[in-house]
Amino acid sequence: MNCWKLFVVLAVSALPACMATTLEQPVRTDALSARQIVEAAHEAAGGETWVRPQSLHMSGYGLFWRNGEMTRHDRHEMWRVYPGAKTDAHVADGKVRIDSFKDDAPVFQISFDGQTTYTTDGPVEGSADSDRWKANFGFGVIRFALDEGYSLRREADDLVDGEPVYTIVVIDPAGGETLFAVDQQTSVLRKVGFDTPRGWHERIYSDFFVKPGIDWVQPGRVRLFYNGVKANEVIWTDFDVNSTMDDDLFVLGEGR
Repeated sequence: MNCWKLFVVLAVSALPACMATTLEQPVRTDALSARQIVEAAHEAAGGETWVRPQSLHMSGYGLFWRNGEMTRHDRHEMWRVYPGAKTDAHVADGKVRIDSFKDDAPVFQISFDGQTTYTTDGPVEGSADSDRWKANFGFGVIRFALDEGYSLRREADDLVDGEPVYTIVVIDPAGGETLFAVDQQTSVLRKVGFDTPRGWHERIYSDFFVKPGIDWVQPGRVRLFYNGVKANEVIWTDFDVNSTMDDDLFVLGEGR
């Protein structure tokens, strides 16, 4: 028997034998603590380079579902300058900018320079803890999960895309909880989940790839859901780690 999977066959007497159902269930491995699972996830993602990066640039394209239609954004990019510490998983920190273009025209652009949020119209109302950012920030807390002030809780094992995963909850110093699913075989991070002003948010990660000479495992596909409904997915095709990013990159519109 595969040590990672348990096959349970349900015999239903009222149905023909050919209609019997086979359910694949994850195996609960209690030998591993939540801390050990996080340690393995850190190592699998790229070790210290991944845990404490200075910056990240990702590029690719995005698919967005709105009003019953799907639209492809031909160019989707994100620039990120990471903070040195984090106390609340679900507020904006460090610096971030996201550009999304269709047919060479911007569909949306948004940035945060560490204090102010910008769009193409310039500065907008709303701080780091605005609903806009709370609906998006959360994944990065796993990098700080072993720091002082954090705690971990292990939950029941599960499946993501049919693969067995460990499920843990990271509790940040502000008391916020963020759920992570860690692949039982490879220790890559397959899912994050957390509550937001838009509802329960989940991201599922797959199609991982690497680049020579960089200790970084990048998910090539990220699917985003709110309350179980897919909002968009991003296909990342390239990334760059720890490049220099000027402050004015994170100032848009009339704020320039």
